[in-house]
Amino acid sequence: MTLTTISPARHRSLGDHTWQDQAVCQSTEYNPVDPEIFFPEPDETAKITAAKSLCGQCPVRRTCLDAALEGCDTHGIRGGMTEEERAPLHQKLASRLDYSRVNATVAGRDVHLTKAERRAVVHAAYLHGLSEQRLAWLLKVTEEHAQKLYRETSRALRNRNLKKSPQATALSDTGGEHFGREGFGTAA
Repeated sequence: MTLTTISPARHRSLGDHTWQDQAVCQSTEYNPVDPEIFFPEPDETAKITAAKSLCGQCPVRRTCLDAALEGCDTHGIRGGMTEEERAPLHQKLASRLDYSRVNATVAGRDVHLTKAERRAVVHAAYLHGLSEQRLAWLLKVTEEHAQKLYRETSRALRNRNLKKSPQATALSDTGGEHFGREGFGTAA
């Protein structure tokens, strides 16, 4: 099952940690935050509630959650979710297909992509007529590999267009007339 989303989130680039400066959990002189509240034991409900309350006010909560998922960070409260709440998301991450991430990549952003999103980038780049050199740059692969991806995409699209449902083929062969079992008679 593929999880498909279209979200308006601004996705962080690979290796970008500047978003952390905007996080509510960053302790400052005017906003002292105890980092320990983000690493509570399962029975410390007061710490969990306090941490989630801070996350609920955070302008980079989605980015924090994405960073935790993409970095396989399974400890503490991240993006407003506990370790247990993030566990199913970690399992589904490989099948994530977020078109906003695909569009950001095609536009030239260096975004962390799942396999499904990488396939969607190849498909979108092919349909938009981007060069193999551009695709290679977007996906950080060689031009030869980009050519191979385009050949596979071209072949897949051609085969998809050639496929017809068996029922449609049978109906066109019979002039639209549908024959049932009784229309064939009996064997002599």
